[in-house]
Amino acid sequence: MKIVVCIKQVPDTKGGVKFNPDGTLDRGAMLAIMNPDDKAGLEAALRLKDEYGAEVTVVTMGLPKAEEVLREALAMGADKGILVTDRVLGGADTWATSTTIAGAIRNLEYDLIITGRQAIDGDTAQVGPQISEHLDIPVISYAQDIKIDGDSVIVQRQYEDRYHVVKAKMPCLITALSELNEPRYMTPGGIFDAYAAEITTWGRADLKDVDDSNLGLKGSPTQIAKASDKVRKGAGEKVTLDPEESVAYIMGKLTEKHII
Repeated sequence: MKIVVCIKQVPDTKGGVKFNPDGTLDRGAMLAIMNPDDKAGLEAALRLKDEYGAEVTVVTMGLPKAEEVLREALAMGADKGILVTDRVLGGADTWATSTTIAGAIRNLEYDLIITGRQAIDGDTAQVGPQISEHLDIPVISYAQDIKIDGDSVIVQRQYEDRYHVVKAKMPCLITALSELNEPRYMTPGGIFDAYAAEITTWGRADLKDVDDSNLGLKGSPTQIAKASDKVRKGAGEKVTLDPEESVAYIMGKLTEKHII
């Protein structure tokens, strides 16, 4: 079985975010991590590899520094890493991103594609399902459990206060929740091997069956009207009162806000 896992290097939001003049994220200026949902998807693939002997190929699209998350994936146990990077791909929204990744995956053999449900820098949950549409394969989203049954995959799909059991023939695409599992740590030997391994790098010329009009910032129908860091709250209203007056003041504010 051959599994392709799509991962993304995302800003570590604990360290703050920075923007380019056009409103896109300045990824080169921020600390970065592997997207949590994607890491859960990678762990799911590695567990399938442990059980069925699958080959796991990890694909990411981004700046050259995104090679870091590929090496992290290799250190966790993935077999191959592919970086898709090109200046013409910069500034892509979900449509242009999914078009690019699908164009890269068309070069690969696969039975199963696993992506994270969504990325913490966008929270759209669109790229995974869009990839499946581009490749014309079934998609099962919000996976909280994955099992293989012959040439089919059986997935528990999270749904409000319950889950659906969905079965689909492979090839298909699954989007994983971060709650799917607890990702394993990199091993010292895995880290050594990962940094000795060769990462395959593809550019625009390596994408199959894609049109330039659907790539990068120019091929992105989503336009950013405004972008900003976290909104800073003001100091608020400060008052100095004795205990009885304080109680009356607080009760008055709670009544004013219709909290009580």
